[in-house]
Amino acid sequence: MDTVIRVNKLKKYYKVHQKEPGLGGSIKSLFSRKYYDVKAVNGVSFEINEGELVGFIGPNGAGKTTTLKVLSGLLYPSSGHVSVLGYTPWDRKPEFQKQFSLVMGQKNQLWWDLPAIESFILNREIYEVPKEKYQQTLDELVELLEVKDILKVQVRKLSLGQRMKMELIAALIHSPKILFLDEPTIGLDVVMQKKMRDFVKEYNKRYTATIILTSHYMDDVKELCQRVIIIDKGQILFDGALDEIIKKFANHKTLTVVFSKKVSAEDLADIGKVKEFDFPKAVIVVKRPTASLAAAELLQNFPVADLNIEEPEIEDIIREVFTGRDLA
Repeated sequence: MDTVIRVNKLKKYYKVHQKEPGLGGSIKSLFSRKYYDVKAVNGVSFEINEGELVGFIGPNGAGKTTTLKVLSGLLYPSSGHVSVLGYTPWDRKPEFQKQFSLVMGQKNQLWWDLPAIESFILNREIYEVPKEKYQQTLDELVELLEVKDILKVQVRKLSLGQRMKMELIAALIHSPKILFLDEPTIGLDVVMQKKMRDFVKEYNKRYTATIILTSHYMDDVKELCQRVIIIDKGQILFDGALDEIIKKFANHKTLTVVFSKKVSAEDLADIGKVKEFDFPKAVIVVKRPTASLAAAELLQNFPVADLNIEEPEIEDIIREVFTGRDLA
């Protein structure tokens, strides 16, 4: 596969004015202003190949959206090198702009008082899509998203989930090679989130589109992305397969035990950290290297009816990465 996105030591700093409170602070700032740098992105490097679907995750303020805006040419970087499809994004060449789309779950591009189909026609003209190609793409997207009956309904009368589907069609009507999805399922109910994930997966498979997905919903990442990039405070903490996160960051395992006779939580304290206890069930967190020994000790010294050794949930691991908290 060809490499379509190259990012090398990308930095984006913002100079922010720091003002003291009150009228006195406002007057003082007229004559003497203090500034400090906010390091939104601080030396990020990665490469993405054609057809990859990559999860780009991190807490609020980590630098995810800023990175996507630089990749799409909306922002100039403070320093570093970026290449997307061989173009420098902030040059904003028409040839480049016709080959990508940025979809932000909190931003609308559709005309509020018009049916979505009107916005699609406008986008066809903007991106100079031939009529036959436009109709073919529209028909495919409408079928995938199951929105044939609402194409001519005013956007303001659509539900949030229906509007988000229309936003995707508007963004994809010119068949972009690269798609930046920034929180595409935000605010949607569980059923609609699942439908959106199914669409993104099918679109990636059908058109070999390269997709970068940011989301706070780990279900989005687990179902769609084999590779994830974890970013925090403007720096990359991890870049690799989703399964590798467990090996790299999870230093513990969870023992779920069901007892056949009465046992107290205090009796289990020497085994590990008792996370939950509601007889006859107990959940114990132990260090990864000692998981087998802890299980053997339970089986030998306690009336065990059932025992499972489990890996921690991805959500818990990511939370540990960002907080530095050790569950074991």
